[in-house]
Amino acid sequence: MATMTLNDLLALEHRGWDALCSARGGTFYGELMTDDALMVLVNGMVLDRDTVASTLDHAPPWSEYHLDGPRLVTTGTGAAALVYTATASRAGDPEPFTALMSSHYRLLDGGIRMTLYQQTTITH
Repeated sequence: MATMTLNDLLALEHRGWDALCSARGGTFYGELMTDDALMVLVNGMVLDRDTVASTLDHAPPWSEYHLDGPRLVTTGTGAAALVYTATASRAGDPEPFTALMSSHYRLLDGGIRMTLYQQTTITH
């Protein structure tokens, strides 16, 4: 059975970001997300699992990323959120994208599944 330690969830987040860097984000998150999961993006878009699965492979890939300050928040039995700051760059973009991220997971059928992902703008 899977566990949800800080290291487990951080490794899963890295797998997700690696998929986004290689234009496989739709495939990766389509398998990881529960049927009713949502992604709430910094631009105000709310994407359901089917939309993520069908569109994210076609999004411009990230060239590089860094995850900083990860924190694990237990949200109940078999449920936890990972909160961190992400900084990512795309080729040709003059400024990197930086936002606070939270990914909520739960143990389901012996595996870890994403139930909610949210990006929050960091203002200075």
